[in-house]
Amino acid sequence: MLRKIIEIDEEKCNGCGLCIPNCHEGALQIIDGKARLISDLFCDGLGACLGHCPEGAIEIIGREAEPYNETIVMETIVKQGRNTILAHLEHLRDHNEHAFLKEAVDYIKKHNIDLSPEASLKPASTLIFPTMKDALNHVKPEHESACGCGSSKTIDFRIDTDKVNASVAATAAATTADPAPSELRQWPVQLHLVNPMASYFQGADVVLAADCVAFAMGDFHNRLLKNKSLAIACPKLDSNKEAYIEKLSTMISEAKINTLTVPIMEVPCCGGLIQMAKMAVQQSGRNIPVKKIVVGIKGEILHEEWV
Repeated sequence: MLRKIIEIDEEKCNGCGLCIPNCHEGALQIIDGKARLISDLFCDGLGACLGHCPEGAIEIIGREAEPYNETIVMETIVKQGRNTILAHLEHLRDHNEHAFLKEAVDYIKKHNIDLSPEASLKPASTLIFPTMKDALNHVKPEHESACGCGSSKTIDFRIDTDKVNASVAATAAATTADPAPSELRQWPVQLHLVNPMASYFQGADVVLAADCVAFAMGDFHNRLLKNKSLAIACPKLDSNKEAYIEKLSTMISEAKINTLTVPIMEVPCCGGLIQMAKMAVQQSGRNIPVKKIVVGIKGEILHEEWV
């Protein structure tokens, strides 16, 4: 069947193994010094491993592949312990894979697997989660989920009444004021489309932003973009990332940009953008200041540092 599945660029892969613990389904192994997809049956094609590859060697493609098999995956996962099982359930829930999630919970019920904190994962005489609802209620981030699939998790911010009221008040106030001016100094902005030698990059301070950042941050223009040139990209969904690194390297070495600010979302798959920026600096042979800014899904800046 034709479906989404990961592909590993063997030339880029350095065998670091950072992708391995972030694939709870057990689809990846290090073999002969390279990350390998050991079975189509294990890969769900959702890309939890993407943001953890420092070399950008993993991408999602569409190709003929054996259908993903949740039962076979669960047979492997239960051997890895309670936290891995919970992380896998979170992973399926956050991607709205309801059918696979039900299959996983049914497997837990069928085999009487105890997911209590004290459990050794040996068959229990009494089910800890007698229903699927009970299981999902216990799938909480009590440990940091390495799958990091917040990029696809469905969240409705409107459920917070206080924030809704504040938003309504702000909207009402905004209707009586002049709209905020755009700080954009150029066009185009998508990294595949920009000319790295364009006049607006010459000697400029540049913002390389993940696509979602400007939508999350209400004050993106004033706070991050003012007096800077812009390029945007998505490290998870965009193709031909090698071209991104080449363009960034050219901006650094030939256009002589001054600084590179890289705002990314808090979801792990965004981490690939800062990795591309670092690789471009290294490839350019010219050391410039690079600032990493991590933005929360509600638009707040969570962390920033020079890297």
